[in-house]
Amino acid sequence: MHIFVCIKQVPSTNKVQVDEKTGVLKRDGVRSKMNPYDLFALETALRLREKHGGTVTVGTMGPPQAQTVIREAYMMGADDGYVFSDRRLGGADVLATSYTLSQAIRTVGDFDLILCGRQTTDGDTAQVGPAIAEHMGIPHAAWVSHVEADENGIEATQQLQDVIETVRLPYPCLITVEQDICMPRLPSLKKRRECRDKPVNIIGLDAFLDTDPEHYGLSGSPTQVERIFPPENHVERVRIEGGDAAGKVLGLLKDWKFV
Repeated sequence: MHIFVCIKQVPSTNKVQVDEKTGVLKRDGVRSKMNPYDLFALETALRLREKHGGTVTVGTMGPPQAQTVIREAYMMGADDGYVFSDRRLGGADVLATSYTLSQAIRTVGDFDLILCGRQTTDGDTAQVGPAIAEHMGIPHAAWVSHVEADENGIEATQQLQDVIETVRLPYPCLITVEQDICMPRLPSLKKRRECRDKPVNIIGLDAFLDTDPEHYGLSGSPTQVERIFPPENHVERVRIEGGDAAGKVLGLLKDWKFV
């Protein structure tokens, strides 16, 4: 079984500035980590490989420094890794991001199963995984909490809002996994030594099947954000003394339009 896992490097803090012109996060100089939800997808892939054999390939869309999360995946047991990096891919919305990843996965090779985390902590849309599958024209299932595989396909248990549903998907297919599907393993010191010099493949737009830059990045993003800005922090305190404290609090709440 050949498995591809989408991973992403995300800021390790919520104190990130936003470019007021482009509406994208300013990632330069910000400490980053692997998206926590992607750890569950990677662990699921590694367990399926241990049970059925095959390979686990990881890939991320981002700047060259995203090699860090690829190397972290190597230390967990991934066989191969790619960074899809090109300035023309920057500033992409969900549609452009998912299209980029679909093109990148096709460029890398043919896979039986594509795994994604439920969502990312910097975007929180939970839409990229299913959108990749739609671009590729393959079946998919989201919010998967349990998976079984055989030579013909995947049986996935979905945690939907009101029901638990089990579906069967033929290869190739894509699933996004919930965080309760498994417990991710820790990176191995032994594997860290073994993969110290292991190369990370970096490919850009020119390697894709579709090389039209209008389909990627800001140019390929139909979403128009009117304004995006970091939340403002205001700390105001009101000290109430004397009698009828409850009445004074009620008066303040009315003045602030809370009641």
